[in-house]
Amino acid sequence: MTDITVDGLVKTYGDVTALDDVSFEIPEGEFVVVLGVSGSGKSTLLRCLNGLTPPTDGEILVGDETATGPRRDMAMIFQQHNIIGQMSAYSNALTGTLGRTRFLGSLLQLQDREEKLMALEALETVGLLDEARQKARRMSGGQQQRVGIARALVQQPDVLLADEPVASLDPGSAQQVMGYLRTAAEERGLTAVTSLHQVNLARKFGQRFVGLRDGRKVFDGYRDELTMDTIDEIYGDIDTEGMLAETDIDGDDEETIDQPAAGGGPVA
Repeated sequence: MTDITVDGLVKTYGDVTALDDVSFEIPEGEFVVVLGVSGSGKSTLLRCLNGLTPPTDGEILVGDETATGPRRDMAMIFQQHNIIGQMSAYSNALTGTLGRTRFLGSLLQLQDREEKLMALEALETVGLLDEARQKARRMSGGQQQRVGIARALVQQPDVLLADEPVASLDPGSAQQVMGYLRTAAEERGLTAVTSLHQVNLARKFGQRFVGLRDGRKVFDGYRDELTMDTIDEIYGDIDTEGMLAETDIDGDDEETIDQPAAGGGPVA
């Protein structure tokens, strides 16, 4: 497992400041949700964490090392899935080995048996083992995002990042995807950071919350501290009624999503 330290992080694009002196620490194994409206700096923060976007100032430490670019021990799940529709769920999951397998060998599925079993195990974790041979293009958006989670797990990361992973999904699929994401992180002891704008999902699945507004950190705390006052501080004048519709903001019970039973493995 790996802890993360963000110290005085600044990111500017010309005259626009996307992140303004953001600092926080994430202990290893914690599941953190970054909250904020579109344009608050959530995606920029995730891209700085995974090395896709270099910071203008400040420092990011992963364990004891300064993060200066993409890392093999960090896996990223994107909003638009980024999976290959013509390939099966299994083949897409297996592409998670690209960081340690030559491209041609990966394309021809020449990975060893251990790697292939790892892909099947990842699909089982996200409830898609029975769909391993299904073409990704024939899957629902929620299933495709779960394939993306499986692919990320095959990378064998210490840190799991997810940038608005359920933004394009209906409420039921969003809850299911977040449930599998949380389960995957817990089962593997991963440090996880996911950005969301839906407060209801954040409260249901998050352990800790970092709120961004106009690029600045305005909140950092746990579920019982995520009150209506702090939500107003994060979201300002935005109407949050829809964000809270499916979860009582004053409730402290953590709900879980039922996981489907695992099926037999179709490939090896």
